[in-house]
Amino acid sequence: MKLHSKKLLFAMLCLCSAVAMAQNKVLVYSPDPSAGLHVALQEKQGWKHLGQLCGSDYGTWGPEKKMHHPTVCRADDGTWRLVFQVNNVTPCVAVAYGRDLVTWRPQDYPRMQTKNCLEPVVRAAGKNFEIQYVSEGKHYRVKAEADFRHFSKEELLADHELFKVERTSASVDGKKVKGQVFDLNDAELLAVREHFTNLSIDGGLSAERMYDDAKTFEKVLDKDDPTVFGILDVDLRKEKTISDKLIGIFFEDISYAADGGLYAELVQNRDFEYSGKDRRGWHATTAWHASEPIRIATTYPLSAQNPHYAILQSDTIVNEGWDGIAVEQGKKYDFSMFIRGQKLFQIALLAEDGSVIARSELKSKTIDWQRYETTLVAQTTCKKARLAVIPMGKDEVAVDMISLFPRDTFKGRKNGLRKDLAETIAALHPKFVRFPGGCMSHGQGLDNIYHWNHTVGPLENRTPDMNIWNYHQTRGLGFYEYFQFCEDIGAEPLPVLAAGVPCQNSANNAEGFGGQQGGIPMADMPAYIDELCHLIEWANGNPATNKWAKMRAEAGHPKPFNLKYLGIGNEDIISTVFEERYEMICKAMRVLHPEIKICGTVGPFHYPSADYIEGWDFAKKHPDYQYMTDEHYYESTGWFMYHRDYYDNYDRKAPKVYLGEWAASTKVKRPNLETALAEALYLTDIERNGDVVEMTSYAPMLCKDGHSNWNPNMIYFDNTTVRTTPAYEVQRLFSVCSGDRYISSTLKLDNQDLDYRVGASVVRDSKTGNRYLKLVNALPATLKLTVKGIKIPQNAKCYQFTGKDVEDQQAKAEYMEVTDPTILPPYSFRIIKL
Repeated sequence: MKLHSKKLLFAMLCLCSAVAMAQNKVLVYSPDPSAGLHVALQEKQGWKHLGQLCGSDYGTWGPEKKMHHPTVCRADDGTWRLVFQVNNVTPCVAVAYGRDLVTWRPQDYPRMQTKNCLEPVVRAAGKNFEIQYVSEGKHYRVKAEADFRHFSKEELLADHELFKVERTSASVDGKKVKGQVFDLNDAELLAVREHFTNLSIDGGLSAERMYDDAKTFEKVLDKDDPTVFGILDVDLRKEKTISDKLIGIFFEDISYAADGGLYAELVQNRDFEYSGKDRRGWHATTAWHASEPIRIATTYPLSAQNPHYAILQSDTIVNEGWDGIAVEQGKKYDFSMFIRGQKLFQIALLAEDGSVIARSELKSKTIDWQRYETTLVAQTTCKKARLAVIPMGKDEVAVDMISLFPRDTFKGRKNGLRKDLAETIAALHPKFVRFPGGCMSHGQGLDNIYHWNHTVGPLENRTPDMNIWNYHQTRGLGFYEYFQFCEDIGAEPLPVLAAGVPCQNSANNAEGFGGQQGGIPMADMPAYIDELCHLIEWANGNPATNKWAKMRAEAGHPKPFNLKYLGIGNEDIISTVFEERYEMICKAMRVLHPEIKICGTVGPFHYPSADYIEGWDFAKKHPDYQYMTDEHYYESTGWFMYHRDYYDNYDRKAPKVYLGEWAASTKVKRPNLETALAEALYLTDIERNGDVVEMTSYAPMLCKDGHSNWNPNMIYFDNTTVRTTPAYEVQRLFSVCSGDRYISSTLKLDNQDLDYRVGASVVRDSKTGNRYLKLVNALPATLKLTVKGIKIPQNAKCYQFTGKDVEDQQAKAEYMEVTDPTILPPYSFRIIKL
């Protein structure tokens, strides 16, 4: 029996003993608006806190996720209903349905016509329910159906129609609270206590870290000879088909991954469209400098989508780029800008001391907007150059879309990608690319939902917008560029677009309504579905017969992109608002484009989160709607080591799994040897379950120094350097050494309590015939294996990844000759080509 199994058995024996003596009165209450809903058990000594039942999912993280005045009621069938006030201003109540006290459906936020909804209460009314609340001193009633998904319009109440909820004052663990008292039978109480016991046990196991191994294994491993022995038994006769797309990448425009990052544009705010909407304090001339205030106009714009432009006379304007403009001696840089008016310009690159690095001349001869271009050749190398646009003479002229690109982009593409970053990504050999987000896809509120069609066509006609990660999107890196990049690196495109709802963490809109904001109105959903269908037509259609496909061809790609997958939704709260819109989209897609494989979502966390449970319930009830379902979870190294059987019991007939965002982390919040080994262990189990797991992608992928929105990340960079991490090494090796057949194997150690720290996987590529054996040793001890079923040659060439310091952030894989490949050093990952 494994170490954690023994702990679980002991805890359950203690639990059963405790239940036999327990009283069955429980107090449901909230100790604080930020703490959510809790439950306490009445014992002889008083009320004993058991745990948190749920928290508020409403609005932005931090200040908005509050639960004010919660009230619960119990239905005759034993199910529960919860209502609470979200804040003092929003015109909605929060509601949730509970199968039991610990399994709550994701919350809904039915919108009312009143100014706000204060102090809501709920009671059963036959098979249905009644909610009452206060707004501006008046009492209102809302009726709810038994499923607690649909609600009537609010109506004013007379005093005699009001009801009160009895609340009991109590002291829980020394804190005075008020709550509601309910009776639970033995089975119900046992379920509640099991839930919290399991969470506690899981939390303890998940806290385990390799950094603490000296203490963890002090009495387990021999100090003088810490060697562990095991047997790997490979059965070549047992083979199953697995996905050939297990390892891909997820690109989200987060932490300056696009503008200022992968997108090679060197000018910041080239379109003069920055504003305070992007970030507080930003404006149309942010990143531009001049001796006099720069005049911004909108009267005769270059494009309706980019209304702001600058009017110049004789004052030089200088752009700082993104943390400077990095240029290299002898390299060419392509400058362009749109000009309205006749004027001579000097265009220059300036060093930090003001000296000229490169200079060119440009002359406009038009009275209407026209694009002009020239080339600059850097005479010296400079990490923080600036771009100067120097107008000659006193005549006024309008300028817009001022741009500077390195000539040497990835694959030499115009409007292309930064070469070193793109090559680093391409070296992963990803089987697919998910883009453009992430939270950015469904956006900060309904007005910020990402519309793919705003990102294609001429650059000046694309629609820029704020980024939910608190900066600006030029949309220069748009869907055409994403698809082209996928084609260039041989990866399947997997675009992900909103399911008709914005990010569940959206701030309040002008009407004070936050979170999913009720979603796109149902009357507008057909138009939104048309927009999604137009993407498929744009990507796959015939330019001769389809106007969207013609746009693709005019951009330079007459052949179809051969889109096969489409993601709908991103870790959304699986609310009624979401489900209604998602179902509407899927039904239409099945009719209009049955060839497209839809990827759904089950929220931002793993089991037993409410979104995960509801999302999978929905997916299994409607298996025809989606080909696969997107799971996300970021967890500790301990969690990954103790949950390696996570997909073993998944229903093989249900939709496939796409593990779209995942990463192991420690308190350091940087990928290191420890996190990489935990991920390698987990990926051996992903391969074992490759018949149900279709795709995986580590997240986030890119982070620019000084602009981090999230940690850890796979690749860090500044303007001149790219730094890969141990996480990158593991992803690359699993991708390069992948297969589409899994060969059965078992790995057992003499001390089976240590099995969770070692991993093995054997895969075969049916196209090449190559077989790969992956071995992971996450122990602070040498691992000696006896291998059965396959012959491993001595002095074999292997990929190896190891180190003595589990906090090493620079560990790299080596291709090396190993004398005995079946002996693994401590903390190592090895791949042997058979």
